[in-house]
Amino acid sequence: MSSSPTALTGFAAELREHALAFPEATEDSPWGERAFKVRGKAFVFLGGKEKVSFSVKLPRTGLQALALPFAEPTHYGLGKHGWVTITLPKRVSRLLKEQCWAWVKESYIAIAPAKLGALVTGKSSS
Repeated sequence: MSSSPTALTGFAAELREHALAFPEATEDSPWGERAFKVRGKAFVFLGGKEKVSFSVKLPRTGLQALALPFAEPTHYGLGKHGWVTITLPKRVSRLLKEQCWAWVKESYIAIAPAKLGALVTGKSSS
């Protein structure tokens, strides 16, 4: 682990809590940013200083997310693999918050082993 990032407040703190609620989710801080992982594989990168920004893998809803003015393909070549970076406005509505939770869940399911994903979806992994 590298240097730990500063304490989170507001929506960023809620996003952290939400990500860590998934089965076997852990937090790491590579490159001074937060990464939420399942079995060593990242499903959310959380960054941003002035505004909350996070990246998630969206195999199902990525194209719809990219149509939003505050979304873009994730840099470093991750965008071509379905990763989307969301940079939120200062005020986050209840509806947008719920959408963020759905994106985090979709990313977790995309990255997690099938048995763990099934715990979240309620579907059998067999």
